[in-house]
Amino acid sequence: MEIQSVAYPASTTPPYTPGRERMEWLDALRGFTMILVVAYHVAQTSFGQSIKLSASLPLLVLFRMPLFFFISGFLAYKPDFNWTRGRLKSMVWKKLKIQVIPAFVFLCIFIVVRMPRFGEGFVQCMEKSTKGGYWFTWSLLHMFIFYYVFAYIENHFKRRSWIPITISWFTALCAYATLYMPSWFNYHKEPFFQYTSLVETLRFFHFFLLGNIVRRYWCGWQKLFDSRWFFPLVAVVAFFCCADALKWHTLRLQWANLPRTAAMYLLMLTVFMFFRYYRNHLTQAHRRGQFLQYIGRRTLDIYLLHFIFLPKLKFVGKFLDANRPNFITDIVCSVSVAVVVIGFCCLTSNILRMSPFFKKILFGRKQ
Repeated sequence: MEIQSVAYPASTTPPYTPGRERMEWLDALRGFTMILVVAYHVAQTSFGQSIKLSASLPLLVLFRMPLFFFISGFLAYKPDFNWTRGRLKSMVWKKLKIQVIPAFVFLCIFIVVRMPRFGEGFVQCMEKSTKGGYWFTWSLLHMFIFYYVFAYIENHFKRRSWIPITISWFTALCAYATLYMPSWFNYHKEPFFQYTSLVETLRFFHFFLLGNIVRRYWCGWQKLFDSRWFFPLVAVVAFFCCADALKWHTLRLQWANLPRTAAMYLLMLTVFMFFRYYRNHLTQAHRRGQFLQYIGRRTLDIYLLHFIFLPKLKFVGKFLDANRPNFITDIVCSVSVAVVVIGFCCLTSNILRMSPFFKKILFGRKQ
């Protein structure tokens, strides 16, 4: 039975319901995040900007991908799903078809279109954990498989508890921390972690699990988000953490990652709270909601296609570097080009989806 949405005053926060309203603002949030992802690649690849000189790249890199994985973890939780062995196999196979085959096909297309030689380009991409930019689908597959196995095991517990998922999150956070401890840990530099993109999975899996925890205990988190002190505290601490991570650099060696990680978490939660608070303005009744939701429902298509359509605009990067720091100009230029690229991606996606064969092979969808 579908739960009807209810209109609430702007100053109040309605209780959580699993109906249409929630999905609308989450789709809008995914669309917004996708725009930032493409804008980052526009600034980095199209404009040729360095992360040390750009006014926008250092900030965008802090929360754009963490937010993506956070949302994925949030939506992965299925409270009423009966995790049998058959359903576990079915879910894993479904993710394999969606995450692996389309990414591999588009990676090959990307190499043909953007690199001089296919063989050398393919080897070069596979040797690196980023896979020419297509690491996201591989890493997300790792996360889903781990979580599905975890959910299957958890489903057989006689008593549900917050302890197993919290231990998993803390373990993932510790594994992430080892990536920034070169004096003690170098395992992630081994070829196995590069070829499989597991190093990228370790870098972001804790965000996925936190999103899952927030979804599991949504009522309690909503009360926390709506409290008078939480957002001011998050905003103030986020400002100082960003200032240290991007400018002050007061900490050295392994400790330097502490303010950066804190900034990633706090900025991610800030954006999430913003979209939740203004969810009534992000519905299909508003054009901004329609725009962001459409992109949010096509995130996989856009991610797979946008690397092919990134234009070469080095002169823009030279202009921005010569007139730095200028955060507004930097963001406007990056986002403007990103929206155009996304438009081409959506158009190409709609054309390819006319064929059931392409829809299945390129995007892992039957419908």
